[in-house]
Amino acid sequence: MSVSVRIPTILRTYTGGASEVTAEGADLAGVLDDLEANYPGIKARVLDDAGDLRRFVNVYVGNEDVRFLDSLGTATPAGTSVSIIPAVAGG
Repeated sequence: MSVSVRIPTILRTYTGGASEVTAEGADLAGVLDDLEANYPGIKARVLDDAGDLRRFVNVYVGNEDVRFLDSLGTATPAGTSVSIIPAVAGG
């Protein structure tokens, strides 16, 4: 299933500067695996050492936060947009 993945500025060094790339996968885990195959090192910036989403990285499939869905098991139907968004803190 081909999806478009929006890449935040901080991760664009892995994608050669591209702000959006295409990836394959039936679920978010598959999409991240495909991203890693094409853009080595990017997956480690999204997942922690335990293989879970990093605390300060939000991932959306469509307009839904995957933390409130099936996390890495969230389905990614063809044509879906996946957004990786680093959390921003400040005061």
